[in-house]
Parts: sequence; C-alpha cells; structure tokens
Amino acid sequence: MDIHPEPLTAEAFAPFGEVIEATGPFRLINDGLCQRHHDRARLDFGTDTTPPGRAGISVFSATPRALPYEFDLIERHPDGSQAFLPLSEHPFLVIVSDGPDAVPRAFLTNGAQGVNLHRGIWHGVLTPLSPPGLFAVVDRIGESRNLEEYRYPRLWRVVEAGFHPAPRSI
Repeated sequence: MDIHPEPLTAEAFAPFGEVIEATGPFRLINDGLCQRHHDRARLDFGTDTTPPGRAGISVFSATPRALPYEFDLIERHPDGSQAFLPLSEHPFLVIVSDGPDAVPRAFLTNGAQGVNLHRGIWHGVLTPLSPPGLFAVVDRIGESRNLEEYRYPRLWRVVEAGFHPAPRSI
C-alpha cells in the first residue's frame, strides 16, 4: 500500500501532536537579539501514572532512509509524550496512525521543524532522510516500559511526494 507524504503543518498534524518550529508570534529576548516562540508543545511525562515518570532529554542517532521507504512497524508510548528535535537542518519523515486498523499518514518536515507526539499516538520509527540523523528527544523517563509495538501484516510504502518542503522562514 502506497502513502504519499504530506507537508507537515500544525493544522494537519494537530490530531497527533504539535509541530515545533520558529513561526508565528514571538517576543524578543536577550537584548533584542533572540526571538522566543513560547510554549510550542504540550509535554506529558506521565506524572499521573504509576510509577510516575519525569522529563528526560536523550540524543538519538538514526540511520538515514530513502524514499520509497517501506515499513510495517508502528509504536506508541502510553505513559507520556515524545518530542523529536532535529540537530541538523534536514527534512525527516513522520509517520502517524489513528491505530493499527487505520491507514497510516506520512508527513515530511521542512528541515527546521520538530514534532511532539501526544501520549498514546501510534507512530513510525524515527526516519531521517539525510545524514547525520541526530535528534534530541524529550520524553518520559521512568520505571515502566512505556512502549507498545504493532507490526502490520503487510508492508506500507511511502513514495516520493510531488512537492518539496518549504524552506525555513522566521
């Protein structure tokens, strides 16, 4: 089954989480030399679960993939949100789904966007499209496994989009 990636926009991604980017309203800080785009994601670290969790920052180094990209694995984190912040300005693929029985959706970032996946959202694995594939990941650290995986009975394939992600703008 083929999937065509969509441009990553806040509106299209809203059912799954937030787009983290330096757009929209801001306030100047640092003597007017820095724009602060405030409170861009609703982080959830499962403080209401047993055992409770806390916020943590990890660095992921993922092998870059290429389109067409085939996958059969999705996962979710029932105890907390998970934010991916690229450490380089290269587009990456974000695959999300309303569940194992739903058709997955693929989004293509513009290289200057991160995402925050809400607690319990089914999603594909980290899929950079260019090296180095380095990401800061903000998620729940705790004693629970906080991971559920599902393998589709057939492969899904993300094929080349008919668009190129818009360049970064501030």
